[in-house]
Amino acid sequence: MELKLVKHGDKVEVRYRGPNITPGYWRNDDVTKESFDEEGFFCTGDAVTWIDENDIHQGLKFDGRVAEDFKLATGTFVSVGPLRAKIIAAGAPFIQDAVITGLNMKEVGVLIIPALIPARKALGLPDTASLADVAQHPKMIEAIQSLLNTLARSSTGSSSRIARAVVLSDPPSIDKGEITDKGSINQRAVLKERDALVQALYSDTAANMLKPS
Repeated sequence: MELKLVKHGDKVEVRYRGPNITPGYWRNDDVTKESFDEEGFFCTGDAVTWIDENDIHQGLKFDGRVAEDFKLATGTFVSVGPLRAKIIAAGAPFIQDAVITGLNMKEVGVLIIPALIPARKALGLPDTASLADVAQHPKMIEAIQSLLNTLARSSTGSSSRIARAVVLSDPPSIDKGEITDKGSINQRAVLKERDALVQALYSDTAANMLKPS
């Protein structure tokens, strides 16, 4: 198998070619054409970086997704993967996932997906409590507000500062493609399906919107 590294802004995408790589998508020539480059390498969309730039023999490590990253209106590049991971880790046990917003905007925002079962327990809610019950609970709002304040204090610039957030009351939909076959969040699909919410987030009209204080 051959591996190729391709520069994408400040990210590097890994691509593969070989007998173990699928030749294409079943009866879908358009997707097949989009998924392979001019040399026949499969475009994974996965970003990688060297474990040690001074010793490439140590290999590569995952560095997020190139398709998820974007630029703010100021031209500042936002690396979604690390920021998303930071939010999820800092927001435990309340946050299951986060969708980063801000393409062509001046600030980074986030749509927060609550971790239903752990959050119920942390909030003292019954097993029958819905995602909306969790999202709108005063202690949940307090926890997310505290998270935003903490992240704002530790941010190093506009690309890492969460300036606005909203907690989703309805879960991502598999039918709408917001969740992949592997069970992970499809950031692009979520942003597309919830564009009205994203616009409201940036026009300061979104219900229950939070900002760091």
